[in-house]
Amino acid sequence: MTAFRMDHVGVTVQDLDRAIAFFKALGFEMEGRQEVGGPWADRVNGLDGTEVDMAMMIPPGGGGTKLELARFISPDPVGETDRPVNSFGFSHVCYQVEDVDAVIARARDAGYGLVRELVNYQDVYRLAYIRGPEGLLVEVAQAL
Repeated sequence: MTAFRMDHVGVTVQDLDRAIAFFKALGFEMEGRQEVGGPWADRVNGLDGTEVDMAMMIPPGGGGTKLELARFISPDPVGETDRPVNSFGFSHVCYQVEDVDAVIARARDAGYGLVRELVNYQDVYRLAYIRGPEGLLVEVAQAL
């Protein structure tokens, strides 16, 4: 069997600059940003006229799964924002952090809040969901 290793998670957004600012507030760094499109993009995405402005974000510490933030220039994106956690499909990404309080403080300082509250999960993790622009959800968990 072929081994799998998580490389990145793709997230489609309406406002790429706001999404980048949110993840920078959490401590992510931008690896790069570019516009892509053309016949290969049409074929791989199953769309016609694909043109995307995208940024690759690296989690703090340089390890872990990257985030590919994409704003479709064409065709127009579809869907809804601010979906509740129990919606079908991918709901959030989770990163284990060394200091959950510091991450939450950085998010709050940048104007982002928790979905509800920081909790102690069975004395194994302290964790919370942070809601970013367009309903993006990032779970942060600190091992106890």
